[in-house]
Amino acid sequence: MTPYQPFDISGRTAFVTGSSRGIGLSLARGLARSGCRVMLHGRDTASLETTRAQLEAETGAEVLATAFDLTDADSVASGVDEVVEAFGGRLDILVNNAGIQRRHPLAEFPVAEFDEIIAVNLKAAFLVAQRASLSMVARGSGKIINIASIQSSLARPSITPYSASKGGIVMLTRGLCADLASSGVQINALAPGYIHTELTQALVDDPKFSAWVTGRTPASRWGEVDDLVGTLLYLASPAADFVNGQVLYVDGGMTAVV
Repeated sequence: MTPYQPFDISGRTAFVTGSSRGIGLSLARGLARSGCRVMLHGRDTASLETTRAQLEAETGAEVLATAFDLTDADSVASGVDEVVEAFGGRLDILVNNAGIQRRHPLAEFPVAEFDEIIAVNLKAAFLVAQRASLSMVARGSGKIINIASIQSSLARPSITPYSASKGGIVMLTRGLCADLASSGVQINALAPGYIHTELTQALVDDPKFSAWVTGRTPASRWGEVDDLVGTLLYLASPAADFVNGQVLYVDGGMTAVV
């Protein structure tokens, strides 16, 4: 009898945007360790190649890399098509992780930075999912995991555009579900809480803010990037074949309590 292995994703192909460092790199590493062929994505081709080589050596998986502008429709069309072609015409898993953050008092928030946040955090996820879904729909299967945030449902001062973009990711996820679920594609969102990365190191090092995070989080700690990997692997696996349009918060319980 063949063992029942609903979480097995070995041999599948995965593309993770914004994966040269931080959460994206950790998610890509988790997929590679699980037997996936992985395509990294970033903006700095030199550092991206260094990361690619290190991840390939570390995991023994086939790791590729690409760099293209996620906010430009033409670049996304050609870039995603090249990703699919590099995988022999089959893209099984898309992780829309790329994102940026900016902080300003509301009255002083530059409109240009609002536009940039929406473009990178929301528009790019739409463009990449739209293009990647073509091959998934044609094949009748695929997994799209959008990286949302605790800010998809909770707001804080000075980051209104970021909160708006991550709230948009939730509805983008549901909209994609409405359009694609009947074609055998599952689209869900993974929403991290406060995660310790190199990008949040200054906040971790701020005693007042860090005390607020640990006090507000029932788990009484910051999350680590590896805390997100299990949920990603679940959503990417056959175990989640009837899970669609959902948001899974990995936040130590912060959104569950007042």
